[in-house]
Amino acid sequence: MGKFDALKEKCYTSNMQLPELGLVLYTFGNVSAADQEAGVFAIKPSGVPYSKLKAKDMIILDFDNKIIEGDLRPSSDTKTHALLYKNWKKIQGISHTHSTYAVAWAQAQRDIPILGTTHADHLAIDVPCAAVMSDEMIEGDYEHETGNQILNLFKERQLNYAEVEMVLVANHGPFTWGNSPEKAVYNSAVLEELARMAYLTLQINADAPPLKDALIRKHYERKHGKNAYYGQK
Repeated sequence: MGKFDALKEKCYTSNMQLPELGLVLYTFGNVSAADQEAGVFAIKPSGVPYSKLKAKDMIILDFDNKIIEGDLRPSSDTKTHALLYKNWKKIQGISHTHSTYAVAWAQAQRDIPILGTTHADHLAIDVPCAAVMSDEMIEGDYEHETGNQILNLFKERQLNYAEVEMVLVANHGPFTWGNSPEKAVYNSAVLEELARMAYLTLQINADAPPLKDALIRKHYERKHGKNAYYGQK
């Protein structure tokens, strides 16, 4: 068994969840799986149909984008993943999709407002949307700068990446992460559903108010607070 086989398998399995969950079309999207202690991550190859992917096809890179193992070209979003891993030491998985409703909010350049308790079960604030990328960033190291868009947003808004595990990049789409690639994919599915629910809510009532603070606190704390009681011990 190769040194990185387990990491490749974890990455492959998580990538295969994206089409199963209806979060990607054709070759859109990617998931990576990191080993923070070793300073490496696995990511899917660029442009290979999911039906043809195999675990052995996953590419291993370090956090400076140097290929450690693999013969195929890694995902075009690899530099974004690498920069987030390098700066956020607690994350072990990143998922990027072009799912319909999340992308629609990103294209509208809008945060997804917190309107209901389903949202509050996962996040106590609006899903943030990073600013439109400048021409200088676009013409520079584009994928690396996409990572900087996300890092800059979290710095400017003083957000904790361990609590806010999802973001929209304006005109691009969603990125999610977590303490495993499985959690990152879970967050992608949740984000798409929150985006869909918010869209439908505002179609029914364009003036729908945000969820009241007491309900936000109740629903978030019962799942994530120190006295959380959702689920099993």
